[in-house]
Amino acid sequence: MEWHVNRILSKVNYLVHTNAVKNYIVPNLTDKQKRFAYANEADVLNVALFGMTAKEWRDKNPSLACKGNIRDYTDLLHLVILSNLESINAEFIASNIPQSERLVKLNSIARKQMNILVNNKGIKDLELLEEK
Repeated sequence: MEWHVNRILSKVNYLVHTNAVKNYIVPNLTDKQKRFAYANEADVLNVALFGMTAKEWRDKNPSLACKGNIRDYTDLLHLVILSNLESINAEFIASNIPQSERLVKLNSIARKQMNILVNNKGIKDLELLEEK
């Protein structure tokens, strides 16, 4: 598991995303619903980018799941896109866009970014830096 760059990158926009959940979604939920709000929104991003929820990934990868999560085991390209999606989803949440609509938009954005960034020199340079 590549730890340093990947771990840092996975945290870059996490605060922006969770802050939007806290400010716009959580105040409108019951106490029972509040427990699941953050994981539910994280799974919107997981499905948009990886095509599966965190639980689905854990079920498919039990030997890895005991050591980390889907984000710990993905490549740098996916983490860059995930970071971008966190920021975009925070804005969608603030704009009161329904979750089902956000998921469709985020998936489209993820696919577009994947096509644009797949051979990006900056990402390749970060991967080389991580290997050192």
